[in-house]
Amino acid sequence: MPKKLVIVESPAKAKTLEKFLGKEFSVKACGGHVRDLPPNRIGVNVEKDFAPAYQPIKGKKKIIDILKADSKKASAIFLAPDPDREGEAIAWHLSELLGSEEKTKRIEFNEITKEAVQSAIKHPRKIDMHRVDAQQARRILDRLVGYKLSPLLWKKVRKGLSAGRVQSVAVRLISDREAAIDAFKPEEYWTIMSSLTKGDEAQSFPAKLVLKKDKKFRIHNEKEAKKIVGDLDKAEFKVSKVTRKERKRNPAPPFITSSLQQDASRKLGFTAKKTMMLAQKLYEGVELPQEGAVGLITYMRTDSFRIAKEALAEARSFIAERFGEKYFPKEARHYKKKKQAQDAHEAIRPTSVRRTPDVVAGALSDDELKLYTLIWNRFVATQMASAILDMTSVDISAGEYTLRATGSIIKFDGFITLYVESEEERQKKEDDEEEGEGRILPELFENDVLKKLAIIPEQHFTEPPPRFTEASLVKELEQRGIGRPSTYAPIMSTIIDRGYVEKDGRALKPTDLGRMINGLLVEHFPVIMDFKFTAHMEDDLDEIVAGNLGWVETLKEFYDPFKKNLDKAQVEMKKIKKEIKTDKICPKCGKHLIIRSGRFGDFLACSGYPKCKHTENLKKEEHKEVEGQTCDVCGRPLVVKHSRFGTFLACSGYPKCKFTKPILKKIGVKCPMDGGDIVLRRTKTKRIFYSCGNYPKCKFSLWDKPLNEKCPKCGSLLVEKKTKTKSQKKCSDKTCDYTAEL
Repeated sequence: MPKKLVIVESPAKAKTLEKFLGKEFSVKACGGHVRDLPPNRIGVNVEKDFAPAYQPIKGKKKIIDILKADSKKASAIFLAPDPDREGEAIAWHLSELLGSEEKTKRIEFNEITKEAVQSAIKHPRKIDMHRVDAQQARRILDRLVGYKLSPLLWKKVRKGLSAGRVQSVAVRLISDREAAIDAFKPEEYWTIMSSLTKGDEAQSFPAKLVLKKDKKFRIHNEKEAKKIVGDLDKAEFKVSKVTRKERKRNPAPPFITSSLQQDASRKLGFTAKKTMMLAQKLYEGVELPQEGAVGLITYMRTDSFRIAKEALAEARSFIAERFGEKYFPKEARHYKKKKQAQDAHEAIRPTSVRRTPDVVAGALSDDELKLYTLIWNRFVATQMASAILDMTSVDISAGEYTLRATGSIIKFDGFITLYVESEEERQKKEDDEEEGEGRILPELFENDVLKKLAIIPEQHFTEPPPRFTEASLVKELEQRGIGRPSTYAPIMSTIIDRGYVEKDGRALKPTDLGRMINGLLVEHFPVIMDFKFTAHMEDDLDEIVAGNLGWVETLKEFYDPFKKNLDKAQVEMKKIKKEIKTDKICPKCGKHLIIRSGRFGDFLACSGYPKCKHTENLKKEEHKEVEGQTCDVCGRPLVVKHSRFGTFLACSGYPKCKFTKPILKKIGVKCPMDGGDIVLRRTKTKRIFYSCGNYPKCKFSLWDKPLNEKCPKCGSLLVEKKTKTKSQKKCSDKTCDYTAEL
């Protein structure tokens, strides 16, 4: 009897589905996209309504042939790629290749559990062409931008550069922030704290100067600060107002794609790419000892806070059993839909709260378990009772000034017993009354006279805006409506891999190349680089999904002005190619030869190009020899070489010896182990670290930037430790607790 064929994207998902569906089904994996635009040409006919020339992806012929053979034998074909636009497009491409429309149906499931999969089989549908059209529109938009802008950059700057529609806007955000940091001029200001007591010095508490003549004010310099300190020294400190109130703190909503990436970055140190890779594995299914293969979380590309009724009921039942009635709210919590949310899928949650992190720990890697625990804790916390805090605020008069002391204690921990929000999330919701959390103030009443123990003026300087991290950039993109859940992680990877952005710790910093390319694109393509326009294009894609807009119409609206700007830029964009001039003369026209970079490395070319197209191979003597540095393999001198990937050191014996190494930047600090120069290096993921230049003979290394100072306590190197608000000196020896302000 012919089997029913189910086609999914990944082998892991296929394995999980096989267990649920039984012997009458055959489950095969297509490995993602099977057709795409050609890799070596634009593949879009602009003149014929942007008709795409799809072709099978290289390396997919074997799997396509297998799927075609299986589909001919099958009694029914269920296409089950991921439940999003990309998955819908994959399903459509499969149906086009298999050519069995009459027996082909589309199914989707938000979670890979037995109930969800069997329900999907019972309720198949036709392929949603509106979703397919939206995906096609995005793909063609990106192809047009990439294949039209990239050659322009090759011509004007250098070979190997590329530009992308959304990625270039992300680079602009990072470059604009860096420009704001460069232009920032710190302003001096002072704060004044006092240490007060009602009687017993052991019960002293801090109070901050907040008002002058009942109005907020700023202390600009030391002179003003000293005058105020003098006034306070003479003043009587008396309690003028005591406010006590009970405050509820509600849990944050369940994770959506952007908040998961942000929290995984803040709490676990994961990149957006790593977070989504791990989440995909948890979604597709893992092998549990008692259950076999099962998906642990719902679909991880979503912008909705919606939760299924069954999941809410299970969570509430679990909370009552595990934590007790007082942690169990009377009604289930529901969270408001975000303005721009497509709301196509549920929030990210465990497929069953009964699969606690302890239950699944043995089946997961360390990183998978960390992410699953984060998702599980956050979801269960959303349905727990609010935390209750006792808040106390005390205003203290001192002449014409008012100081304020705050304190708060957790009266009932509620959801906090399971999940504590990151500081950044809480700052969005709470005011400064919670500055004193955990501080217990003594019993104070109006007109109480207080004893002054100390008045402490402190100088500060305003800080420039912080550089973006992956977490804060995802948040910024989401707030501006740029990109969608499925695009955040690829954006991060692309801008770093292209060399337009680098990581300094967790901070994202534009490279010189990134800033230069950004400047050119902003000048000549202001519409494409406009944040509102990019967000508008995302809205148009949503309208295509809704059936309110045609994809060809959308592409025409974009392409016509883009083409005009492109033609104009071909003429007006300045050529800023950095070419290395040599003393050699062209034998054909007498002009100087220059070093150029091509697909196959460096070569000599006539500076009279394109009129004169003479080229020569680049001999070793044409490269600058590096004094004193020799090849680690054969001992020959090293030379500086230039390629489309940048400048590097190579053996002068090339091609017999192919040894290369990067040019390392010294930071002016000596290695404490062997006296070598400490240099800046990067990991494979572009993360910066510092190590001895004599590696591998000396393996001294640090993540934080070393300072040319030694710790006064233990003699180890001091390092620069940056936080969100300040920079500190810290001892590099983890067993030493020395810190000081920079």
